[in-house]
Amino acid sequence: MDQNALQYTLALTQVPGIGSVIGKQLISHFGNAANVFRRYEELAPVKPRLAILIRQASKDIEMWKRTEAEMKFIEKYKLKVLFFQDADYPRRLADCYDSPVYLFYKGSADLNAEKTIGIVGTRSATDYGKAVTRDLIQGLRQEEPLIVSGLAYGIDSQAHRAALDNGLNTIGVLGHGLDRIYPSNNKAIAEKMLGQGGLLTEFFSCTEPDRENFPQRNRIIAGLCDAIIVVEAAEEGGALITADIAHTYNRDVFVVPGRIGDRYSGGCNMLIKQKKADIVRNADDLIFEMGWREAELKTPVVQPKLFIPLTLDEEKIIGLLSAEGELNIDELCRKSGLPVNKTAIALLNLELENVVRCRPGKLYSVSQSQAR
Repeated sequence: MDQNALQYTLALTQVPGIGSVIGKQLISHFGNAANVFRRYEELAPVKPRLAILIRQASKDIEMWKRTEAEMKFIEKYKLKVLFFQDADYPRRLADCYDSPVYLFYKGSADLNAEKTIGIVGTRSATDYGKAVTRDLIQGLRQEEPLIVSGLAYGIDSQAHRAALDNGLNTIGVLGHGLDRIYPSNNKAIAEKMLGQGGLLTEFFSCTEPDRENFPQRNRIIAGLCDAIIVVEAAEEGGALITADIAHTYNRDVFVVPGRIGDRYSGGCNMLIKQKKADIVRNADDLIFEMGWREAELKTPVVQPKLFIPLTLDEEKIIGLLSAEGELNIDELCRKSGLPVNKTAIALLNLELENVVRCRPGKLYSVSQSQAR
């Protein structure tokens, strides 16, 4: 991505009301982030409030200063910016509807490794939980999975440390910018990870590790992985959030069971009760469940998700895309009999509602949900 494109892309995500989902839809529809700012008037017929927000942001001097400062930070520390339409963007994460528009990455590992496992758990890990984590990763060494976690105290830190000790790449997903390490006691681990894995975030530098950032961080951990393993967790907390998100993404979720009544086994046992997770006792259990010995990688089952009222024009377009698979706007106009302006407005509204998706080459198709 050139500097001009990067500037507009970073700026777009700073516009109030534009998160990951809408940001990707706008970029896909308009071709790039710069066009969103240049052609925001086209949104007025379908999303007038959004058009106003983009117009206001385009004149926000402080927003452009923040964007310029971030670009300097990226250049100074030689960060990789992984854009959702790039080939090196994590493909597993790209399949998640709310994946980030971009990621800031510092490291050496391939984020599209053949096998990727997330290991999460309580910050107040017991000696038992730490030992299970260490033994589990040691048992996976021959499979050479990428180990992903959140660089927090407890199970996260133990997962990263065990991966490093066993020669495995490990990725820490952060709930803040890459200008700091939180908690600071993990700085030594993080520095080792840069040469044997890496650090990943969607947050600008100078973003504080505020509580509300961590659920966002957790969705990235879930989306990056083939499976999530919860080693120890109470009935509330970040590990359970990660597991729930992974479940909605149709990822495999596993837990290490614990004794009834133990606080940090409560969350794991609850996931089993809710039938959201299967039990793993050791690495052999995980290898069997993932089908790795037979080279059988599970493929998420996807189903179309249409829950909004459609206009007659939109129904025509959905019917054509459902029947044909992928069509460009010219083909849609010809087959539907609709003029270009009506087709474009209908497509934009359907994109913003996450009903259709614009793929590379301006090909439109019906979006796919990850719901079970």
